Amino acid sequence: MPSFKIDTSTAVVFVATAPEPKLINKKTGERAMDRENPAVGLSTVGLLVSDEGEGNLYQVTVPETGYPEGLAPGMPVKVTGLKARDWENEFNGQKKHGISFRAVAITPVA
Repeated sequence: MPSFKIDTSTAVVFVATAPEPKLINKKTGERAMDRENPAVGLSTVGLLVSDEGEGNLYQVTVPETGYPEGLAPGMPVKVTGLKARDWENEFNGQKKHGISFRAVAITPVA
């Protein structure tokens, strides 16, 4: 499925939830790994994006090499390479769908 670039150049972005390892299987604790670099684990970071008077909370997947230690809620950040992709899967006979978000990097704003 195609992905779409999201322009955050005019947005104010804050960390809403600190990075947590993205898991493939919560029961086994198996971590999701980056397809482009299989040695790098993926994490999920909650971001509050405010632009043109509207604020939204997004759960963004980012490689663990794409953010610094100590990224914490409330920190203003810059998001590099943010993209959205729609998805659809079947779980236990029920179709589910949504939009996933992925970024190359998240860096604190000085």
